[in-house]
Amino acid sequence: MKLFASLALLLALAGCATPEPAPRPLYRDPVLDGAADVSMVFNRSLKRWEMFYTNRRATMRLDDPKDVSWVHATPIGIATTRDGNRWGFDSEAKFPAECTGVTLWAPEIQEFDGIYHLWLTIVPGVHKSWTGERRIEHLTSTDLRTWTCAGRVDLGSPKVIDASVIRAPQGGYRMWFKDEQGGSKLKVADSPDLKTWTVRGPVSPLPGEGPTVFQFAGKWWLVADLWKGLLVLRSDDALNWEEQPTRLLAGVGQHPTDRAKGQHPGVTVVDGRAYLFYFTHQSGEPEAKTDDRWHQRTVIQAAELKLVDGWLTVDRDAPPPDLRSAFKAR
Repeated sequence: MKLFASLALLLALAGCATPEPAPRPLYRDPVLDGAADVSMVFNRSLKRWEMFYTNRRATMRLDDPKDVSWVHATPIGIATTRDGNRWGFDSEAKFPAECTGVTLWAPEIQEFDGIYHLWLTIVPGVHKSWTGERRIEHLTSTDLRTWTCAGRVDLGSPKVIDASVIRAPQGGYRMWFKDEQGGSKLKVADSPDLKTWTVRGPVSPLPGEGPTVFQFAGKWWLVADLWKGLLVLRSDDALNWEEQPTRLLAGVGQHPTDRAKGQHPGVTVVDGRAYLFYFTHQSGEPEAKTDDRWHQRTVIQAAELKLVDGWLTVDRDAPPPDLRSAFKAR
């Protein structure tokens, strides 16, 4: 026993902690129970990771089952962590009224040259059906709490949502987004300065939403929600794309809270490992048998992306990844 105790002490002193899977779900919003559309960002001043997300009003009970008012008047929630595995609600994000509104969707946050940049989907008003204008607004901040309007993103359409932005390898910046007026295709736009954008054609013939673009294992990847699994595209230059033959998360998971297709992905690459964050509706849970609005509730799940034969795979039924080393406070 003394030998085993000594070995355990040596491993702990060496920083070799026993692996601890993250919980499933990774995060459930305690206020509205509608967490979705995650964007992860490291808060440099507080030295911790933060999760910005759309918070749907999932606990609303509406007389008309087709009434989608509950996915409008949605705030952006902020969850934080100290150890990477356990996330808790921090606050509701505050934005300038002059460039935002009551319905806020799909935050996309990137840090460029010490400034945090946020692209936020704005839907003016509250609608009972999937109607109305959609636009993408650009905001900036130095602390992730106080935001300044940086201008509406002109993408040539009155119904655009779900931005994903990178520094383009050819120079400047590149944005992917969903154009609902253009057949809900995923389009791309380039900018030299994050102010003026030149739009190019769809990157895929398939309609979809929630694109996320990232570098991993020497390639550029685009993962997006097709509402029947996640589309995966691969590229050497973030310009020319090849479609993966298989979809990710198209089926139903085997574990509680994950028994629905995975939606609206977000991917964060840390220390050469790619972590996928997605939301699942709760329609497959026991509570849904007695509550006809339980399906509105959504939670955030985490899984690790792996590379097999040059393509991305994910095993949602495996234990969730241990996020402590990647997402702990520093």
